[in-house]
Amino acid sequence: MNSLNAKLARTWTRLGPELLPFADAASGELPLGRLLRLSLFQVSVGAAAVMLTGTLNRVMIVELGLSAWLVSLMVALPLIFAPLRALIGFRSDVHRSALGWRRVPFIWIGSMLQFGGFAIMPFALILLSGDSNGPPIIGQLGAALAFLLVGAGMHTTQTAGLALATDLAPEESRPRVVALLFVSLVLGMFFSALIYGWLLSDFSQLRLIKVVQGTAVLTIALNIIALWKQEGRDPKRKYQAGERPKFSVAWAQLTSDSRARRLLVAVALGTAGFAMQDVLLEPFGGQVLGLTVSSTTVLTALLAGGTLLAFAAAARWLAAGMDPHRLAGYGAVVGVFAFAVVTVVTAIHSAAAFRVGIVLIGFGAGLFAVGTLSASMAIAKRAGSGLALGAWGAVQATAAGLGVASGGALRDVVSNLASGGALGPALLGPSTGYSFVYQVEILLLFATLIVIGPLARHAVPKDEVAGAGFGLADFPG
Repeated sequence: MNSLNAKLARTWTRLGPELLPFADAASGELPLGRLLRLSLFQVSVGAAAVMLTGTLNRVMIVELGLSAWLVSLMVALPLIFAPLRALIGFRSDVHRSALGWRRVPFIWIGSMLQFGGFAIMPFALILLSGDSNGPPIIGQLGAALAFLLVGAGMHTTQTAGLALATDLAPEESRPRVVALLFVSLVLGMFFSALIYGWLLSDFSQLRLIKVVQGTAVLTIALNIIALWKQEGRDPKRKYQAGERPKFSVAWAQLTSDSRARRLLVAVALGTAGFAMQDVLLEPFGGQVLGLTVSSTTVLTALLAGGTLLAFAAAARWLAAGMDPHRLAGYGAVVGVFAFAVVTVVTAIHSAAAFRVGIVLIGFGAGLFAVGTLSASMAIAKRAGSGLALGAWGAVQATAAGLGVASGGALRDVVSNLASGGALGPALLGPSTGYSFVYQVEILLLFATLIVIGPLARHAVPKDEVAGAGFGLADFPG
């Protein structure tokens, strides 16, 4: 394993810090090789996210003919566990184990949940395809259970993994360590989308099942490598005296700051604004632009590529002293422009313009995520790292789940109205429902700018903003 660390370090350091965002997060306590090996749990989460929200949702909607609202509901099922991320992080902060671990048990449980979900997914797909005598409801329930298990595993693994990284890193480098882990997440999504697209270029149901099974094995393999000898064992934790802190008390303390509450509201609005299209981009490419399964899967790679570019830009801007709230505001502005571009595509039917819009969506979402994450790291100074990152993750994941579910539902409702002639002859095409969702996302991003505006100021004393209310204030820039 030491040899693996050394090889990883030599490979990445050849690129230079300027080409690897947040590479300077490495330290004596957490060398670059060890940090990059730990980041593999994010790669497994990224691969799972692409499979759920990219490949499988397009196949179930286009190839299997399921309703978009049903698929959106399945993709959004992990929402059930999203609010528990704060609780998971808090429990990992205070966990008492006979082996002396705090984070490892949670990461391992999450890994097994991901594996279990992908293990039963192929059988659900077989039933959904109609190649059996079983009732359709069995396939739908099986797919829902698979999505639920994978989603629960992703939330658990990511929350505990991020907390473990902040435990291992010195305080001054923690925000950049967490940001580097999100670069790994985006890289995992980017390369997974490319690999899935290549493997499914000659699409068949059997090939899809093999890819899903391979993802299950990859999840366990990556997470075992990531966890190996990362967290030190301290058996004394089992015998710590006194009662463990209560979650309700810790949560009340965390949310007592009005700036923290405003930030979480901005995270919710902005994340929903960017997430409503997650389940629609690939079906849009297939139904409106006539793209193949392989071509639409690559769209997810373009989205991840735009996000990675945002991380690189954010690394420079934050290093230059930019306020993270202002950075998040810039991300929302880019998102407004990006969705305007995608909305125009519904009229001009240009695949090239659609791809440009997708890259811009990824870029805006990346700026917004890094900005809000960096701002949230300040919370960890007065709360446990697990609780702070769990709160950010809980709000983000909950908003994303609601956005995905509502995006599919709105698309179905508006498309049915349009196809029935209720919206007039000019809106009979299949693009009407998609276009409506994109315009709703623009409105949500404008609302995000309104909420985050008062936070996007440099060096504002805490006592001057503690009682600030919500309202239209200074916009970023």
